[in-house]
Amino acid sequence: MKAVIAAGGTAGHINPALAIADEILRSEPDSEIVFMGREDGMENSLVTSRGFRLVPIDVWGFMRSFKLEDIRYNLNSLRLIVKSSFKVRRFFREFEPDIVIGCGGYVSGPVVFQASLMGIKTAIHEQNSFPGVTTRILSRFVDLILAPNDDAKEKIGRPEKTVVVGNPVSRAVLEADRETARNRLGVGNRTCILSFGGSNGAKVINDVAARVFIKCKGRDDIFFIHATGAYDTSTFPSELEKEGVSLNDLPCRVSVYIDDMPDCLAASDLVVSRSGAITISELAAAGKASYLIPSPHVTENHQYFNALTLSSRGAAVLEEEKDMEPDRTAERIIALAEDGEQLKEMGIAARSIATPQASAVIYEKIKELMRG
Repeated sequence: MKAVIAAGGTAGHINPALAIADEILRSEPDSEIVFMGREDGMENSLVTSRGFRLVPIDVWGFMRSFKLEDIRYNLNSLRLIVKSSFKVRRFFREFEPDIVIGCGGYVSGPVVFQASLMGIKTAIHEQNSFPGVTTRILSRFVDLILAPNDDAKEKIGRPEKTVVVGNPVSRAVLEADRETARNRLGVGNRTCILSFGGSNGAKVINDVAARVFIKCKGRDDIFFIHATGAYDTSTFPSELEKEGVSLNDLPCRVSVYIDDMPDCLAASDLVVSRSGAITISELAAAGKASYLIPSPHVTENHQYFNALTLSSRGAAVLEEEKDMEPDRTAERIIALAEDGEQLKEMGIAARSIATPQASAVIYEKIKELMRG
């Protein structure tokens, strides 16, 4: 198979794309797979580090206001789309792909649209329960829409070509062993709380994690794994310092990024995080109880709807940021971590909605499309 995959912007778009690419290669080792995305985007490092080729295109998103500076920005975005469209068409003529797959982010727009205009088979995969703008626009032109759940399928509004497949999760998450991971990380028999706010971080997650650390000072029965994220590295240590708390006061591992997320997930008993679509899928696949704080700064408040996928089934506690008070939230997290039976029940509920075969199902649907 010769496939082009377009994805960019966030790991939530790029990681599913990589999982799909891995499944194609697992099933057809001789396949040629090329990614398209921004050279200065996260996709460049994530894709090339996995050994895939990235063909760079220069595309910007759009501002949703009518301020003069935003109008200028949007006009330049249109110019770049036109320019990148010519580059995409030239590449398609040279590479002659059998299929073009969009996995989200505005970079998917011109890539998938040009493929549709050229008569190349096209598919898009949406990760969120509330579909993004790019998905809703491309849904009119593509041959196949791959949705994460029934809610997304209904909101996309094109049931005749939409298939519910779930979200693909990396094999590393699916195959990580709890005991091996806990031994490697030094968790031992302690309850393990994993907290993070994404690769860039989230101040509210750092604030809450700091309050949990402070309230657990001197305890040895809880092991903490926390990632501050790249954009908010100061909040967490400064909050601890104010209260005279050192990282040596309790068993923990604190870092900017989590590079070994499969092991950290496997080792954890409770996860405190935002509710991006892939985070939700990984929590389900790993069977983990969670305390979810959706980001209110996303399109259509889609993280709230993602979180409902787990909380409505008793697999997560959902608290909106507008209702939060760090000390109170920290107390709730600690109380939940101390209730081993509830954590087990929530983990079982999470695993019940997992879609571990999503990558394989997506591959089969793509093959059906190519055959049909």
